[in-house]
Amino acid sequence: MTGAVRGWSGLSDRNPLIEFVDACLRGPAQVVFQNNPLSGLLILVALAWGAFDGGQPRIFGGAVLGLVVGTVTALVLQVDRASWRKGLFGFSPVLTGIAVPTFLDDRPLMWLYLVLGAAATTVVTLALNAIFKTWGLTAFTMPFVLTTWVLLLGAYQFNRFTVLTDLKPMLPGEGTLTEGRFDWDLVPTFLRGISQVYLTNSWVSGLIILVALLINSRWSALFAVVGSVGATLLALWFGADGASLDKGLYGFNAVLTAIAVGAVLHRPGALVTVYTLFGIALTLFVQVALATVLTPLAIPVLTGPFNIATWLLLLPNRHFAPLPNHERVKETLVSTAKRTVRRQAEER
Repeated sequence: MTGAVRGWSGLSDRNPLIEFVDACLRGPAQVVFQNNPLSGLLILVALAWGAFDGGQPRIFGGAVLGLVVGTVTALVLQVDRASWRKGLFGFSPVLTGIAVPTFLDDRPLMWLYLVLGAAATTVVTLALNAIFKTWGLTAFTMPFVLTTWVLLLGAYQFNRFTVLTDLKPMLPGEGTLTEGRFDWDLVPTFLRGISQVYLTNSWVSGLIILVALLINSRWSALFAVVGSVGATLLALWFGADGASLDKGLYGFNAVLTAIAVGAVLHRPGALVTVYTLFGIALTLFVQVALATVLTPLAIPVLTGPFNIATWLLLLPNRHFAPLPNHERVKETLVSTAKRTVRRQAEER
């Protein structure tokens, strides 16, 4: 596998078309902080499964279109080439590409709306990164969140669109707090908490995404599970909406926070793990608070809570054991297997 990866990397260095495909494949993986084209390919497979299994193949088409448009827009704007090669201008547009056909009805103009939104997401990425670098932060997925909020709120003013968020506009305190029942089928619920990072309600997709993480970083995979399990159980304990719990909607923001804080931006360890667990709870509380704020607008929180909570966790500058870029996501299944084989050979 290592030889194949090395060969692919060499080919992408020599062939502009392969280079573009490589950058696009890294985009979906960068949503969960992985710089790996194979992980990105598996995530696209997970998105395809979720879309076709749910009877909405247009969502997968939107994901691919958003990814390509966002990556092309960054190329046209002559962004930093190294960052572009890593897929850092593809991960927010791919989410926008998923969100637009998910929350708007299927009409020809929706695709134009999606293209404009994906291109705008790249521009917003550049703008927010320019602002957040002042504090040593990045925009994470906030460009996707802001752009999608604008697109959905704007769609209410156009007769050509119908917003399909399944949310009922109401003031805080009105109506019932919870509805539906939680069926206690925990493992699929935890996996859906991972798939919902990509707005996908499928435990099979969640499992494929988990494998994609495991291929590149066992720590990222572990903390993704911890994030989904921790936030879901905490929400269940506090009496959250049963139907939303069953869909994994209380886990996906915490998944991103857990990966970022526990596995990517710090060296995994005991103190970092405790801080990450605190971050998971913080993310959940930010999510329910933001849901209360956005309920009158019938707009979903998306990954906004992850961004807010993770910024708050990083701004105190208590990085414990910051992980240098060249060491990040170094532990992979391949490296672990190679080390095991080497050790067994030495013992013989």
